[in-house]
Amino acid sequence: MNFFGYQRPDGRVGIRNHVLILPASVCASDTTRIIANQVNGAVTFNNQQGCSQVAPDQQLTMDVMAGYAANPNIYGTVVVSLGCENCQMDLVVKAIEERTNKPLRQIIIQEIGGTLKAVEQGVRYARELVQEASMLQKQEFPMSELILGTECGGSDPTSGLAANPVIGRLSDLLVADGGTSILSETTEFIGAEHILAKRAKTPEVHDRILEIVHRYEKALQLIGEEVREGNPSPGNKAGGITTLEEKSLGCIHKGGHAPVSAVYDYAKQVATKEGLVIMDTPGNDPASVAAMAAGGAQVVVFSSGRGSPTGNPIVPVIKITGNKLTFSKMKDNLDLDASPLIYGTKTLEELGDELYQMVREVACGNQTKAEALGFTEMAIARACNYV
Repeated sequence: MNFFGYQRPDGRVGIRNHVLILPASVCASDTTRIIANQVNGAVTFNNQQGCSQVAPDQQLTMDVMAGYAANPNIYGTVVVSLGCENCQMDLVVKAIEERTNKPLRQIIIQEIGGTLKAVEQGVRYARELVQEASMLQKQEFPMSELILGTECGGSDPTSGLAANPVIGRLSDLLVADGGTSILSETTEFIGAEHILAKRAKTPEVHDRILEIVHRYEKALQLIGEEVREGNPSPGNKAGGITTLEEKSLGCIHKGGHAPVSAVYDYAKQVATKEGLVIMDTPGNDPASVAAMAAGGAQVVVFSSGRGSPTGNPIVPVIKITGNKLTFSKMKDNLDLDASPLIYGTKTLEELGDELYQMVREVACGNQTKAEALGFTEMAIARACNYV
């Protein structure tokens, strides 16, 4: 099975052809919004960080910004900074250039003469890059070029029984075809981490899986908090999930049955053709999806028993539920109904194949519900972890 995408000069393959207007900090975010709104084909996001951060916290922000610019769905980037933030323009540009060699433009609001002049120049840069991007022709590529992100949010018992196993089947199919699948949400391994660790390809990977889980728990305990007091969430409980372990056992089904090849830190670049990997992310959905996008995922599949509107500025997010009532209520937000697995009208193999075909169609350009609605919410993890 193949898909049609865009070859980038750094060798990666995109399934979208956006121009990113990248705010280096919160103080540049309104300016990037104004620029992107004036240029069809440009995307941006509201960066609430980029300044007043301690070093480890700032590094997470830098990794996401650099990773977004390097994501293969991006043709080129216009970086906009205020000029006095911690994430200085030279630091941001250096971080991007360490990951990719794609087109890059720079605007510093304080140096160019204020917001209006920055917007004027930003619109010019963005239009130039969009015009260049429009000249690219799609080419055919094998599915092995895809990096798939997997996520779950607003889980209920149907997530572990249907939606997540279907995503796991998808993950196994992509891995069998030579692609890469990312299992995320470290807090949602707790209680099931020993099962994942047994699937590690090497002793080093085994130890890293246990390390990231224990590190997360200890980070919360340092400030007198306990992960089980915030997870499962109120929505999870209302849906019928009773314990963190129950939630975790459902969560890890998204990883299918393949061995775990590697463990990546938050927002670090993920290798192509690596099979099943883990990324150390919080369970917070926008922050976790942002990390996988920064790691190079071109598409994310997201399960939600209760229903979720989550999207992303640069990667399409496919939403799946195992709850037929949720699918009926939230058709505007959900792309696939996995409940036939529970009711015995479709098999895991049939639904997994159906989802794989949907991923291929999205990779070829078909819009997800979140894309059609224009949902671009995102967040960036903080050095002080949260559930």
